[in-house]
Amino acid sequence: MKMLLIPLVMLIIGVGGGIGAGMFLSPGKTEETVTLSRTEYDALLAGAPPPADDGATDPAARPEVDTADNDDEDPSAGSEYAKLNNQFVVPVVRDGQVAALVVLSISVEVAAGGKETVFTHEPRLRDLFLQVLFNHANMGGFDGNFTSSTNMGMLRSALRQTALDNVGGPITDVLIVDIVRQDV
Repeated sequence: MKMLLIPLVMLIIGVGGGIGAGMFLSPGKTEETVTLSRTEYDALLAGAPPPADDGATDPAARPEVDTADNDDEDPSAGSEYAKLNNQFVVPVVRDGQVAALVVLSISVEVAAGGKETVFTHEPRLRDLFLQVLFNHANMGGFDGNFTSSTNMGMLRSALRQTALDNVGGPITDVLIVDIVRQDV
């Protein structure tokens, strides 16, 4: 029993230390205030590029729009994000031994009002996402430069397709919010 307890404690300490170091060494978040006209702001919400500025408007007369808090916008327009409660821990196995652990945080983008659907199906989504993550690890997706845009794009695409195929509904995208690899 002691032979299993010591490696498990060391594993938890290692993963916790890696996550703590990553959080401590990450750059701080900055808030930015952007000045936009109402037309430009509406165009950005709709996903279209803002209309060209012909120089006729005075930038000082534009209302300021704070991008950090948009409490006054219509909650039925746009998307919501449902953060799955717990992180995903994926072992990377080489030669029958656990060589590394990958810890991910995943959020699901849904149409407005669709968060409840995600939380209702969360156990199923977690199981499906774990299957995709294990397959990705077994194909070597977490080896080497595992955060390359190609590698992360393939993983996001597989997670999104799995969510759409099995739950569907209001789900529009799957976002990998955090990812950490800790070599054992």
